[in-house]
Amino acid sequence: MRRVFHPFAPYVGLRYVRARTHKFFVSFITWVSLLGVGLGVAALIVIISVMNGFEGEIRDQLVALSAHARVVPAAGAMGPEDQAGWDAIAARLRTQAGVVGVAPYIEVQSLAVHQPDMLPVVLRGIDPVSESSVSDIAKLLRDGTLKDLTAGDDHVLVGDGIARQLGIARGDALTLLIPMIAADGTPTPKLREVRAAGDFDGGLQDQQGGLLLANIADVRAMGAAASDMGLHLRYANAMDAPTMSQALRRLLPANLQIIDWTVDNASYFRAIRIEKTMMSLILLLIVAVAAFNIVAMLVMTVTDKRNDIAILRTLGASPRTVMGVFMTQGLVIGWAGVAMGVLLGVLLTVNMNHVEPFLEHTFGFHLFDPEVYAVTTIPTDLQIRNVVWIAVAALVLTLLATLYPALRASRVPPAEALRYE
Repeated sequence: MRRVFHPFAPYVGLRYVRARTHKFFVSFITWVSLLGVGLGVAALIVIISVMNGFEGEIRDQLVALSAHARVVPAAGAMGPEDQAGWDAIAARLRTQAGVVGVAPYIEVQSLAVHQPDMLPVVLRGIDPVSESSVSDIAKLLRDGTLKDLTAGDDHVLVGDGIARQLGIARGDALTLLIPMIAADGTPTPKLREVRAAGDFDGGLQDQQGGLLLANIADVRAMGAAASDMGLHLRYANAMDAPTMSQALRRLLPANLQIIDWTVDNASYFRAIRIEKTMMSLILLLIVAVAAFNIVAMLVMTVTDKRNDIAILRTLGASPRTVMGVFMTQGLVIGWAGVAMGVLLGVLLTVNMNHVEPFLEHTFGFHLFDPEVYAVTTIPTDLQIRNVVWIAVAALVLTLLATLYPALRASRVPPAEALRYE
């Protein structure tokens, strides 16, 4: 006869899992535990993937109009006095590895007036040729092109937020009031009439403050000085912006500084990290509750199997072996729930583009109203490392849940359990 070796504790534990129980409540708690772990893991994967997607969308919108980094005068310092000084710095930066674009710009605060309304805006002067190499503004244009920003035409591209609030359409005129300081220090505001050459999707820029784009030569003609200029930089990889900016800092004179997009928008991403952490902890409580159900189920199983435990001990099974039996039972249930949750969570995340229309059709409303939210769809970014840590955390919780019942089973006295049998 061929003898097949089975590890004793896992073999008996798996038999307990497969065996049909006459205890309905124990069976019910088992299924509740399995489903609870699965739903908790699935919810964690979906929510974290959606928040990763939102983070990516916000990052793309933030750098779409402002590039990966900017070179500006240091606090309390003045930039180069003439255009030639900025051109020399730009030429030096273009030769550096990892830098794919450099473009000059000027920003001034102004007041846009379109009777009967007025709105504070940021007027940004750009070079239409080089700007396309550092930002994605050309992809965000809804009406008009960068070629419409011809020097001397006083044309502007209007963020859609400004266009809605002021009621501006292509071809409409609006007046810009630009505060300037004369040489003697007295305020000398300037009025300039410009014409809308088109509009673009301002995204988060319109929520931070309205943005108007004009030719850099026109903005200089309105009174902006070369010392108020700056440079936009684009790197081969946006995520390398902090290290690249630090490396490029040594190429700049002491009166200039380089600020990357992670510094400009640190509050956004700090808030997202806090939200992701808190959401993870809250959803992990679902898995913890399911793990407590595993504890309750195993405790009841230990009570129901006292005679079996006593017989195993009488036949020579050690307390550690008995612990292994019930730990195996709990782990199989918990890990089956984790596997189910990972599968469900990944499937939901990958098919979110089908889930979102289904939810909107079922409940009859837009999840993200475009009039309210800058991101109007549910973005997802499924990252393997997140799936791994969620699965590992759930597995650890289910492992911890098996320790107390298994320890209790190992301490069942055989003589007392068999006394009345």
